[in-house]
Amino acid sequence: MAANTNNGPIRTCVLGVGLAGLTFHVPFVLALPELFTLHSVLERNPTSEGGKLKDRFGVSVHIHRTLDAVLADPQVELIIVGTPNATHYDFAKAALTAGKHVLVDKPVTATAAQAKELGELSRSKGLVLYPFQNRRWDSDFLALKKLIREPPDSPHSLGDLIELESHFDRYRTALKGTWKDGAAPANGQTYDLGSHLIDQALVLFGRPKSVTAFIENVRAIGDPDVDDSFTIFLRYPAGVVSPHPVTAILRAHILSARAPQPRYQVRGSKGTYVKFGVDIQEDQLRVLPEPKGIYEPAYGHEPESTWGTLYNAEADGSVAESVWASSEPGAYVGLFHNLAAVIREGADQAVKWEEATSVVEIIELAHQSSKEGRTIELPKA
Repeated sequence: MAANTNNGPIRTCVLGVGLAGLTFHVPFVLALPELFTLHSVLERNPTSEGGKLKDRFGVSVHIHRTLDAVLADPQVELIIVGTPNATHYDFAKAALTAGKHVLVDKPVTATAAQAKELGELSRSKGLVLYPFQNRRWDSDFLALKKLIREPPDSPHSLGDLIELESHFDRYRTALKGTWKDGAAPANGQTYDLGSHLIDQALVLFGRPKSVTAFIENVRAIGDPDVDDSFTIFLRYPAGVVSPHPVTAILRAHILSARAPQPRYQVRGSKGTYVKFGVDIQEDQLRVLPEPKGIYEPAYGHEPESTWGTLYNAEADGSVAESVWASSEPGAYVGLFHNLAAVIREGADQAVKWEEATSVVEIIELAHQSSKEGRTIELPKA
């Protein structure tokens, strides 16, 4: 991507001031004034003079009431799409057509065909199209990547990898009462939490050979087509990730009451890694008193009580137990640093659009696998 000839902070409009906008996007835009200026937000029906942004952070910016007004605003350079999943494709396409750079929340689209179309459109216009796969910057995922890369002679090495089990569970016996409950494109737990788990598996292991999935509405409430739980098996043949065949088991269950929840179990020829509890950034961002709080010492640091445990086999047959620290803090801000560098300096994207397209492709194939009751091989990329 060629560098943008404009100078100064990137003038940004955030579409949507719900959970995604106010929790995962606005705080980072406001906390990086040297890189971004929060020019405006899209809020169709503000209930107070300054809207939800003023109510939440005490900050006043221009409020656009319609998407057309955002697209027609010549001051807006970057549009962040944090609206309901079913709108992502249409809104991103409209923004690119209007000549704006775009950051799209996950899932980026409902279909891989839509994602490919957006990628081609961004390339034809020389615009940045960036997928918001923020959980690549989770503290526990950063720790897991580091562990998997331990050299074979390290006492902490897992040896040849055999299996990854990755969870993102919830305990919710009733519907939330939001747009996520309805049958709409890209709704359901597989599109929601599955986007994170699949993306992390692709980062660790690359494109799998096949997918086998079981996707259900286990509570049997709400629309039966809106899934609330899934188990997805991604299979890698011997020689791709490890001398052994490797299986990535990705799970999200809506009736998982254990706290802290299981997060990772990784099994190898020399050891096993077990991790409970999830990255704390989302919980911190939900109650962040002001955006600069992302620079507080406690931000992104998981408590030691939730650090993972490593079990390594010894030569005498015993098992050595040790703590594998999530010592590197979670840092979603890293995505925004990279986004600004891509727009202003032509840097490489840390999260490539083609990777997000693969995530959506695998979600589609997982739904097909579950409906047809069979394993489906992925076509070559």
